[in-house]
Amino acid sequence: MAGSAGGGGKVAAQSLPVARVAVDVSLPHLDRPFDYLVPEKFAPDATAGCRVRVRFAGRLTGGYLLERADASEHHGGLAFLERVVSPEPVLTAEIFGLARAVADRYGGTLADVLRLAIPPRHAAAESAAAGPPGAGSAAGSAAAGPPGAGSAAGSAVAGCGPPRPPLPDPGPWARYPAGRSFLAALAGGRAPRAAWTALPGPDWPEEIARAAATAAAAGRGALIVVPDSRDLGLVDAALDGLLGPGGHVSLAAGLGPAERYRRWLAVSRGLVRVVAGTRSAMFAPVAELGLVVIWDDGDDLHAEPRAPYPHVREVLALRAHRSGAAALIGGFARTAEVTQLVASGWAAALAPDRATVRQHAPRTTAAGDDAELARDEAARSARLPGVALRTAREALASGPVLFQVPRRGYVLAVACDRCGARARCPACGGPLSLPGPRMAARCGWCGKTAPPRCAQCGQPGLRALIVGAARTAEELGRAFPAVAVRTSGGADVLGEVGSEPAVVVATPGAEPRAAGGYAAAVLLDGWALLDRASLRASEEALRRWLNAAALVRPGADGGAVVVVADAALSPVQALVRWDPVTHAERELAERRELRFPPTVRVAAMSGPPDAVQDVLAAAGLPAGAEVLGPVWIGGDRPGQPPDGAAACRVLIRVGRRDGTALARALRAAQAVRTARKDAGVVRLQLDPAELL
Repeated sequence: MAGSAGGGGKVAAQSLPVARVAVDVSLPHLDRPFDYLVPEKFAPDATAGCRVRVRFAGRLTGGYLLERADASEHHGGLAFLERVVSPEPVLTAEIFGLARAVADRYGGTLADVLRLAIPPRHAAAESAAAGPPGAGSAAGSAAAGPPGAGSAAGSAVAGCGPPRPPLPDPGPWARYPAGRSFLAALAGGRAPRAAWTALPGPDWPEEIARAAATAAAAGRGALIVVPDSRDLGLVDAALDGLLGPGGHVSLAAGLGPAERYRRWLAVSRGLVRVVAGTRSAMFAPVAELGLVVIWDDGDDLHAEPRAPYPHVREVLALRAHRSGAAALIGGFARTAEVTQLVASGWAAALAPDRATVRQHAPRTTAAGDDAELARDEAARSARLPGVALRTAREALASGPVLFQVPRRGYVLAVACDRCGARARCPACGGPLSLPGPRMAARCGWCGKTAPPRCAQCGQPGLRALIVGAARTAEELGRAFPAVAVRTSGGADVLGEVGSEPAVVVATPGAEPRAAGGYAAAVLLDGWALLDRASLRASEEALRRWLNAAALVRPGADGGAVVVVADAALSPVQALVRWDPVTHAERELAERRELRFPPTVRVAAMSGPPDAVQDVLAAAGLPAGAEVLGPVWIGGDRPGQPPDGAAACRVLIRVGRRDGTALARALRAAQAVRTARKDAGVVRLQLDPAELL
């Protein structure tokens, strides 16, 4: 229900038209539209979806004009619009409805979601991009209807839109039993939803591009979201090859503000209907949306770190459901969340048969399997077992070899060389590490250097406990002195390496592609990924391994993969068999039994204890809700009240059907606190990626 804005300048409602405005205020108790009068001088430009400035609680604030009306439901006085920033309709009806739904799902406010959805205005880019009135699709601008037309922030697009590209052939989609059927449904204007398990190899960007081109050939838009700029570059190249230059736009956070806004305007005005981008593109206002695609949904880059913390997968699934668009959720791995969508019937599995998998997957060996242990008893404990060195040495004769190392740095933890006690700082007790070769041990807490003398036995000398990528590269340089050793990770990520023999040491997610594929890959320190204190440790380890192994030359006569981990563990077996679906189904079954996400909805609240308890007391939680905690966070004693400042975290667990009710109840309780201006900020996050 609309309300009136606080502040001066109020007058009684007259015959002037009324504008309903979504004001850029994130307070939960003010999360509703407010009515303002439209002065006659602003009437031509005050169109649905445009940016405006209004007086709110005595301050000049931005907002979006949602609709024009003849009268207000508010019976008191109304203030005037202060200014129309631009007549450009940047908030479409579809994005407004989606933003409202996302805010409701995550217990946030519409203002927070709109900050994620609409980029800041760049006046010069907006003026330069505007075409003459009545221009066609090549230079036209979005034309708003008459004042008061429409009930939401929508506008008609000038011109007839971009030309349709020709319908592409299936290409590599023919390798999947259901691939042709999926494309045929897209071409027919239907809305298939698929959980796509991609075959290893370099073809996935082309497969995504062919799906998008098929939707575009049917006269509908396509939106593709990938984790990072390297993946975006691959998809861009594939789209250019199918659609030609100018057939799509790329949206990424790394673009400058002017260029990003210029491209976003081209999408908003309907000049381009195929969009590829990173996380910030999930709200791109694609006209006639017919397909949404997300690649590698398990990557943590898809999780928005700003309130209300939406995930790209959930936003695109919600968007596909609301707009009747097709959905393609793909990757080499399969998350439990996607498996839940398949189990619920929302999506169908799109996977290759086993014979095709065997043709394209590299040969994979676990360093700790029975055959290797019989040959080399040290394979169970060695960081670089014999099978890994043998495989790398043989593969270097025909091309580059990839070594995946979970951690950056040199030596991240050290111990006494004699008694094995963990080396700690004598000043503060913090963990010691070696930042580089021939460098003194340094404390990770206070930053001081420490002498290499054990506090337990008093003997000098240190040995490495946890080794990073830099030390690994140094060791491999000594093991393979005749080849170049290159590193990729952190701020120095390689884009691509050639086909000549080389050793490439990379951290997960920073593995460069090799021309023609790697001759072999060695996945080191599997325990470091599997032993993480995380609900997703097993799933994430398998995802990182599969992404690295997919860069290896395929087939029985192609490359080889060695994973240094216990062969009996389920993620290791899933990698050896290249069977991420079975592993994901098992993971989902275990979480269902233990009542873990995604089989339930979980809300995490953190903040001062009194404030957290106030929210819990004021919230009308759904029946059957479980409150877990509070658990104290911070301080020196995990799980106990820290000395000094106090902060705690509470988890609230409900069934999936009660998730929306839980979000609504917690937001209402937050609104009570903000209306009273209570002290203490409570951070609310629905479905957090981590529960610890």
